[in-house]
Amino acid sequence: MSTDTPPGGSPERPDPEGPVSDEQWAELVRRAESGGADAPKEPSARARMVTARLRALDEEAARARGRGRPWGRRQAEPWQPEGWRTGPDPRYAHGRSRKRKVAAVLGFLVVLGALVVTMRPSLVTGHLPGGDDDGSGQDLPTLARPFQGSPALDWADGAAGIELPAATAAGGLSEGEVDQALRATRQLLIAANLDPATLRGEKPATALELLDPLQEGEPERLERALADPSEEQDPLMMFSRFDPAETQLVGEVVKTRGEMTFEAGAPGSVEVHADFTFVYPLVRPGGDEVARTIVRRQLTTVLHDPKRFRATRGKLSVLSSDQNFGNTACEAYDGFLHPSFPSDTPATGPHGDEVDPYDRGAMQPDGACGTLSRS
Repeated sequence: MSTDTPPGGSPERPDPEGPVSDEQWAELVRRAESGGADAPKEPSARARMVTARLRALDEEAARARGRGRPWGRRQAEPWQPEGWRTGPDPRYAHGRSRKRKVAAVLGFLVVLGALVVTMRPSLVTGHLPGGDDDGSGQDLPTLARPFQGSPALDWADGAAGIELPAATAAGGLSEGEVDQALRATRQLLIAANLDPATLRGEKPATALELLDPLQEGEPERLERALADPSEEQDPLMMFSRFDPAETQLVGEVVKTRGEMTFEAGAPGSVEVHADFTFVYPLVRPGGDEVARTIVRRQLTTVLHDPKRFRATRGKLSVLSSDQNFGNTACEAYDGFLHPSFPSDTPATGPHGDEVDPYDRGAMQPDGACGTLSRS
């Protein structure tokens, strides 16, 4: 075999597929001893470890594919990372996409459920202990919660809702005299609309004691109205009264809201303006069905200086009284309020326009008997 050196000065490389001659092997040994670039190198220990690890992973993946995947087990993970050009392995991209879709759907359902509960809490509370299974009647009052479903639920209890403005001198009366007029008007409202005896239909003696007996015609008019009620002389124009044989209060709480102001009247007098709404929860004797009657009163009283007027010191005169009733029988003039209950058969005949008894806007005209939007 020829060993001539080809042009370029390097001996001809051995054919990788053919046998190696003695001359060729001697040349390789010489180059290895001299550290030449073409000399074969022994793989490092780290390279041998990596090669062995990759070979083991290939064998494990091949065995997994051969066995198949039983139900409930995860597919063997590929030992090589996804290529930055090739994108996710299609065997696993579908699974991750499905998980993302499931998470998105669950998130949407959670948000939708929160909105539904916010808008219709009865859908949840109706299935709680003590709630209505079908959500109906959720706002009806009960013996335990007589103001349930009413705007009055958050109103003040009884006399606590009748607050007084700070008194100042007015109309030629001192600050103390104005304060006396305010307090007397508050006591009149309490005695006429919150006193249990008055509400039971008894004579409102405390309220009558606050009024000036020297006011022309007023004391006599009230006495006649209480003794012999009629359309022309109705005690309900001043007092809230219920027939104890027909209805009674649920508990002891009457809800109250309103305001009181004052201004100078004629020289030597001060006028007090009161505008309050009272909500009465009621039940028939021995019954458990609750109804509510709403009474709004606008009352103006005046305290006169007895040095300038024919008046009793410290007593009030009534300048005007106006009222609206919610949930009472129309055209009943027996001196009592007559509420209807949810199970009652609606009365026949015209009822006028629909009115909201909780509306604190303009008063309804005298004699109006509208259909209530709520009670």
